[in-house]
Amino acid sequence: MIAEALRTWRTRRRVSQLELAARAGTTQRHVSFIESGRSAPGRSMIIRLAESLEVPIRERNELLLAAGFAPAYPHGDLDGPELRSVRTALERVLHGHLPYPAVVVDRHGDLVAANAGFDAITRGVTPSLRAAPVSVPRILLHPEGLAPRIVNLAQWAWHVIDRVGAESERNPSDRLARLAEELAGYAPPRQVPQDHLGFAVPLRLRAAGHELRLVTTLTHFGTATDVTVAELRLEAFLPADDATAAALNDLVDAR
Repeated sequence: MIAEALRTWRTRRRVSQLELAARAGTTQRHVSFIESGRSAPGRSMIIRLAESLEVPIRERNELLLAAGFAPAYPHGDLDGPELRSVRTALERVLHGHLPYPAVVVDRHGDLVAANAGFDAITRGVTPSLRAAPVSVPRILLHPEGLAPRIVNLAQWAWHVIDRVGAESERNPSDRLARLAEELAGYAPPRQVPQDHLGFAVPLRLRAAGHELRLVTTLTHFGTATDVTVAELRLEAFLPADDATAAALNDLVDAR
């Protein structure tokens, strides 16, 4: 079982046995023996191979369990005492982004925390979209969410859809795959303008009489050893011009 699982991850990452062996500090022969079931890898080797393949730490625990070992990575409760310092740090980061919108989401794009800036731009979203678990991609693209206010929806929606789809392929998740399919049903046909600049084109969003031009940044914990923390993502919406910066300040003050 562990042999098949490691082989599946290596194939998914499109890495040869030779390349994986070099990354993990072992030999191609050893990798081949592990994948064929002729050699049983130790706990340390499984972790090295998984890290070399950039396997998420939740799935690294599953690989260890498949090989008969105890999980190596804890799975804390973000509201519990063990992760209180992480929660406090995230709250400070969200507050520090004000008046610009920012959210923290989990591996499925579900809302963990948001600041007043995000609340300001999502004012008027139908209450059903705010029922837990709150899906941020769904709020952005649902017809009763922000979609009617996105000026360049035909271009920008596919930025969100492609990102969700790519994540579901890189780290397989039936839930993410279903979400990508759902979001594609909300989006207009993909449009590529003549002056196409890829996804560098800002999100153009109408809010309280303003047209906001926003660019997004995505941040994650690169060295986390807790499953919960490793799966968190901070997404910030930053102003692409001075007028948007001023408008966001007014929106947050008004709220």
